[in-house]
Amino acid sequence: MLNKCFCATCIGVEAVVVTVEIDLSTGIGIHLVGLPDSAVRESLLRVITALTSYGFRIPGRKLVVNLAPADIRKEGSAYDLAIALGLLAVSEQISLVGGDRYIIMGELALDGRIRPVTGVLPVALKAREAGFVGCLFPAETAQEAAAVDGLDVYGVSTLGEAIDVLSQRVDCRHLLVHRPLETEVDQPSGNDFKQVRGQQQAKRGLEIAAAGGHNLILVGSPGSGKSLMASCLPSILPPMTRAEAIETGKVYSVAGRGSRLGGLMRERPFRAPHHSASLVSLIGGGPQAGPGEISLAHNGVLYLDEMAQFPRSLLDALRQPMEDGRVTISRARYKVDYPAHFMLVASMNPCPCGYYGDETGHCTCTRGAVEGYLSRISGPMMDRIDLQVWVKSLSAVELLGLSAPDGRQLPEEASAAIAARVARARAVQAARFAGETIYTNAAMNARLIERFCPLSDDCRRTLEKILDRMGLSARAYTRILKVARTIADLADSPAIEPAHLLEAAGFRFLDRRRIID
Repeated sequence: MLNKCFCATCIGVEAVVVTVEIDLSTGIGIHLVGLPDSAVRESLLRVITALTSYGFRIPGRKLVVNLAPADIRKEGSAYDLAIALGLLAVSEQISLVGGDRYIIMGELALDGRIRPVTGVLPVALKAREAGFVGCLFPAETAQEAAAVDGLDVYGVSTLGEAIDVLSQRVDCRHLLVHRPLETEVDQPSGNDFKQVRGQQQAKRGLEIAAAGGHNLILVGSPGSGKSLMASCLPSILPPMTRAEAIETGKVYSVAGRGSRLGGLMRERPFRAPHHSASLVSLIGGGPQAGPGEISLAHNGVLYLDEMAQFPRSLLDALRQPMEDGRVTISRARYKVDYPAHFMLVASMNPCPCGYYGDETGHCTCTRGAVEGYLSRISGPMMDRIDLQVWVKSLSAVELLGLSAPDGRQLPEEASAAIAARVARARAVQAARFAGETIYTNAAMNARLIERFCPLSDDCRRTLEKILDRMGLSARAYTRILKVARTIADLADSPAIEPAHLLEAAGFRFLDRRRIID
C-alpha cells in the first residue's frame, strides 16, 4: 500500500516541492531514503514517539519512506508532520481527504506539539504556483504566509489539529490564518534629520542616495556626525512596495527571522555589521547555506561604520554582489543564489588619527600614512560607490544653529519633509521602470541608461570636460549618469541638465588623485 503527501524544501529563497511517499509492505523495519541529513533521519524517532503519545499504533510491517526528488539533499526537521500524517494514512488509522492538496510542514515534539520551521513564505508562494489548495504550517510561523493570496493557510499547534484539518471531520475554519488589513506605515523610529546641525552637503548626499538607491560613503573627522546622519537614513526611506516586501520577506523567512505578527515587513531593513564580522556572516554560506548580512539588507541599507577597519578581502567580496544585485554561494555540495540588492552606506575617517583636512589642524599623520589609510579601500570598490561626501567638523555657530541675523536658533529640516521629496522621486522611478525587474535608478544597466539617460549636446560637452579633468573610469562615468538622473527626478526635471551632471560629479572627490595635496 502506498500513500503520498507533500512537503517542501528551500534552495536559497526558492522552494521545491518534496513528495513524501510511504509504502507499507510485507517485512520488518522502517527505512528512510531520499538523501536525508541527520536531522531528517532522526525524524523517525520523533514521529514514532509522537504518534505513540497520541495513542496510535506503529505498524509491525516494513515501512519505506521516500523523499522525492532523491537528488536534492533534505535538511532540517520540517518533514516530521508530513511523515507522521502519511504513516497514519498508509496504515489506515485515519483518512486524509485532502492530503494531496496541501503542503504540510512542521517539526513534531515528542508529545505531539508542532514546533516552528523556517522558509514558510517561499513555500506558500510555491504552493500557490503549483496549484495546491493550501498549506499546513506551525501556528507560530504561519503568519509569515498570511500575505499570500489565493491560498488557505492553516496554523496548527498539535498533531491532532493537523489531523482534523486534513480529515475534514470537524470545522477547522478557526485555524485559518487571515491576511491582516493593509495599514499606513509610520515613519521608522530612531533619529531624525532635525537633530543634525548643519552638514547641508552631507544631508543632500543622503537625500540623493535615498531617492535613487545609490551607494554612499561619508568621510570626515571623529565627532563630525557621520554615524548620526547614517542612523537618520531609515527615516527618509519610503516603505517597501508589495513586490519588494515579498522579495525581502522570503530572505528573512529562510533565515528564520520572518514576521510573527502577520503580513509582510514594510520597513526597509537596516543592517550594520561590526568590522570584526566574518566573510560567511556577511556574504552567506556555512553548513546550511544561509543568507548573510548583504542578503538580509536586500531592498534596504547595509551600513559599514569605520569602513577602513574592515578587512580588504571582505570589502572586495562585496564588489560582485553590488554590481549584480545577488550573491551566489558555491560549495562542493551545493550552489545557492540569494538576492542582494542593497544600498551600501559607509563611513570612515580620512587618516589614521582621523583629523586630516580638519580646520583645527590636529592631524599628525604623514602623507604616506594618509595614502596608506585611504588605500585600504581599493579603487574598484570606490568606483562602485556613487556618492562620496566629505563631512567637515562644525563650527560653534553651526553647532549651536545660530545662523539667523538676530542670533535666533534656526530649526533644521525634519526627516518628514525630506522623505516626501524622496517618495516623489521614487514614484517617478516606479513609473519609469514599470515592467522591468528593478525599482531604482541605481540598478539601471547599460541598456536602461541608454534609454532613460539621454544627453543633450550641452550635457555631452559638460560631461566630456568632467571626465577629462577628473580622469574617471568607465564605471564612474555610468555612476555619474545614474546620480544625475536621480538629481533630475528630485528636481522634477524630465531631462538631465548640465547642472545635474556637475552636482553628481561633485560627489566623486575621492577619484581625484590630488586629494592629499
